[in-house]
Amino acid sequence: MKRLNIGILGATGIVGQNYIKLLQNHPWFQIIDVAASPRSANKTYKEAVEQKWQMSIPIPHNLQNLIVRDVQDFDSLSKDIDFVFSAINLPNKEDIKILEFKYAEKGIPVISNNSAHRWTPDVPMIIGEINYEHVNVIPIQQKRRGFKKGFVVVKPNCSLQSYLTPIYALEKAGYKLDKLIITTLQAVSGAGYPGVSSMDMVDNIVPYIDGEEEKTEREPLKILGTVGEEGIVNYDSIKISATCTRVPVIDGHTASVNMHFTDKIPEKDKIITIWKNFKSIPQELDLPFAPTQPIIYLENIDRPQPKKDRDNDKGMAVTVGRLREDNVFDYKFVSLSHNTIRGAAGGAILNAELLVTKGFIK
Repeated sequence: MKRLNIGILGATGIVGQNYIKLLQNHPWFQIIDVAASPRSANKTYKEAVEQKWQMSIPIPHNLQNLIVRDVQDFDSLSKDIDFVFSAINLPNKEDIKILEFKYAEKGIPVISNNSAHRWTPDVPMIIGEINYEHVNVIPIQQKRRGFKKGFVVVKPNCSLQSYLTPIYALEKAGYKLDKLIITTLQAVSGAGYPGVSSMDMVDNIVPYIDGEEEKTEREPLKILGTVGEEGIVNYDSIKISATCTRVPVIDGHTASVNMHFTDKIPEKDKIITIWKNFKSIPQELDLPFAPTQPIIYLENIDRPQPKKDRDNDKGMAVTVGRLREDNVFDYKFVSLSHNTIRGAAGGAILNAELLVTKGFIK
């Protein structure tokens, strides 16, 4: 297929840099536009990021001399752009909502990493293996808002992706859950750069992350919801209690999950078999960023561990372990995903691939 031309909004930030790193040599997409705040505009990309480049690869040679566009400057936006990834960080989330809808009004699909539109009812919040059918909300959004080719799709909070796919796999297999207690141990890279002060993190755990517990308790309900006439109708059969902590780990969000089933309780071996056999649309379509095995179960008693397991299957798999019976609920387990790959840029790239195969991006 002809490679699609893409732009990155917020290309100088950490998530934007991750997009650039992960999209190198992507078989479907090529970057032709980088946009950022006015303070970076009109500089070359190299000039704009050289002092704050945080990736493990050098600044790609083919992008070094690309001129950074002011993200609000639509006049200089290339007519050849097929869609954009949004990682723009603005002080006011309402401004992010307005900006992303402006791109959609211009006929440009927006695949967003931001939280601003996660609770807009006609904006789907997608994890490719779970609620791929939520792409069917896009025509509703376009009709309601007068968009022609443009639309906005978002990905959920990074910490959700460390545990929600194993939960969904059990629900899909017919074992319904009604209560979850979740404790997350979230990496410092989730706070961006410079993020949390080293004086706060070294030899320490911070038992609070602003807004994370609310996201952890609410966002799964939209992801597990159904498509209604006006947008997504939230799922109401699970209650979630979350505690979110920041731990001194660079990458990889870990979750400790206690789960209670509604009625039918599977045997432990059955749960592991469901997880090991779980595949979904991204695997069936063999999308470039899809993990071959979305859920990897490890038998080792002391796994998963961020340092050893966060990069499993391109950093796109959820790694699970320590499934055991729970004295209060039914079972508990520990799971892990790479927060800056699966939980951020990589998850959004997978969403874009899904939208291309479903004909929403052409």
